[in-house]
Amino acid sequence: MASTSVTRVVQAGPEEVWNLIGGFHSLPDWLPFISESVCEQGGRTRRLTNVDGEVIIEQLTAYDLQARSYSYTFLQAPFPVTGYLATLRVHALPGRPDAAEVQWSGRFVPEGVSDEEAEGLFTGVYRDGLDALAAAIGTR
Repeated sequence: MASTSVTRVVQAGPEEVWNLIGGFHSLPDWLPFISESVCEQGGRTRRLTNVDGEVIIEQLTAYDLQARSYSYTFLQAPFPVTGYLATLRVHALPGRPDAAEVQWSGRFVPEGVSDEEAEGLFTGVYRDGLDALAAAIGTR
C-alpha cells in the first residue's frame, strides 16, 4: 500500500475554509480541474467530471463537521490504483485565527505502476488542489 499527504497553510480562518471545502459536492467551487459534481445516492456519492471530460465517482465514507474533515473512496476513476481512501481536513493554527492548515491525504494500492509513481501522481493532485484552494480563498 502506498500513501501521500500534502498540507498547506491558507490565509483564512478554519471555519471560512471549511465553509468553502467542507461540502462533499463543493469541489467545483475551488478546484478548477473539476468542472461538475453531481449528487447521487442521497448525497453520499458524487459523480465528478474533470476538464478533460473524464468521470470520477467517489463515495463519502466519513464526515465529521466538528473535526472539519471528510473521507472518501473511489468507485470509478481513471487512475492506476485500487483501494483508494482519501481524507480532507482543516486544522486551526494556535494563535492564528486568520489562517488554517489544510491537509489532503490518501492511501491506495498501485496497479501497473510503482508506489513512487502513484504517490507522485496524487502528491501532484493534492498539491495543485491546495494551491487552487489558496488562490480561491485569496479572491474571496
